[in-house]
Amino acid sequence: MTAASLFHLARPDHDGDAGAPLLGANEFGTQFGLLPREKIELMVRRGMISSPEIEEAQFQPASLDLRLGARAYRVRASFLPGKDFPVRERLDALRSADDEINLEGKGAVLERGCVYVIPLIEHLNLPDSISAIANPKSSTGRLDIFTRLITDKSDVFDRVARSYEGPLYAEVSPRSFSVRVRRGSKLNQIRFRRLNSQQLEGSDFGLKEKELRERHEKIPLVDGDLELRRGGLVLRVGLGAEPVDGIIGYKAQKHADVLDVDRTDYSIADYWVEVRARRDKRLILDPDEFYILASREKLQIPADLAAEMVPIDPAMGEFRVHYAGFFDPGFGAGANNRPSARAVLEVRSYEVPFFLEDGQVIGRLVYEKMAEAPHLLYGASAVSNYQGQGLKLSKHFRMD
Repeated sequence: MTAASLFHLARPDHDGDAGAPLLGANEFGTQFGLLPREKIELMVRRGMISSPEIEEAQFQPASLDLRLGARAYRVRASFLPGKDFPVRERLDALRSADDEINLEGKGAVLERGCVYVIPLIEHLNLPDSISAIANPKSSTGRLDIFTRLITDKSDVFDRVARSYEGPLYAEVSPRSFSVRVRRGSKLNQIRFRRLNSQQLEGSDFGLKEKELRERHEKIPLVDGDLELRRGGLVLRVGLGAEPVDGIIGYKAQKHADVLDVDRTDYSIADYWVEVRARRDKRLILDPDEFYILASREKLQIPADLAAEMVPIDPAMGEFRVHYAGFFDPGFGAGANNRPSARAVLEVRSYEVPFFLEDGQVIGRLVYEKMAEAPHLLYGASAVSNYQGQGLKLSKHFRMD
């Protein structure tokens, strides 16, 4: 079925109105790209996103927060269902009756090092012209909770095919801390991409280097020279002294208490070890340890763009950086159009100790066009926890 014909069909609205029209050209506009909050809200009203009692706080400038459902299932290993199977069928084969966990009420503890699959409250019913991508929320990544989206009959994580109709699942694996979650906890988020006919089978939606250079000349994307590589803005780690106490990072404690993902009053000292700058501006990453660091550059995301942190070439280092990769329109926008926020880097070394030096390349920021700029940019609401940030832990910790 083509996108053009689909827009003339009826689909049940969120409130049960079976005659509600699908998003037509007059509702969607004429632009293609990532959908802003206003269009995501419209998708909810039209039943493309089915979610009972959706919360205002779930809507972000260019994404929707997803909520955990009432049950979690501990599984022996991570998995993908494959092109021919629903998630539920694979899940039943990988768990026993004792592996079901009730998340109602006070919730339950997800143990560090274990893998869980959790059906989400939200379901999708997408038209042929819309696909979706998912990522952990910033706060989730900063807690080292490895979280990925799974859909039925898929062989990739964090991607939702156009025309997808069905449930959503989160694969959750806490890596540093055991965490308490409950029905309604928000660990990941989803973006929706409206495609034109030339993009239906595409996979590269990032802005080209020529356009990035032109934009940087008008409004700087970064404080300093624009360095591009493989279609993305190069980010370098900052290991020089910070203005306060010389702290350049944090290292997760190995045996901390359980952390409730819905609390925001924890003491930093109970979960983290401060990492201070050295004279040589280097840091040795210990194997299988988790660090919070920050980019040397300050960034800003223009109102009509969104961005995603993507890994560097694996040949450039034995570490992983940035579980949570979404940057919303307006992030880092400072006075006089100057970039004001650093990218926080969630870093884990692999099998061997690894030397990082101040200014070492550690990631790329890929920019993508919005279908239209959201009315409310990042930083303009109370849920913008990381606007203007330097080195900053997740919102769960008090800055004593």
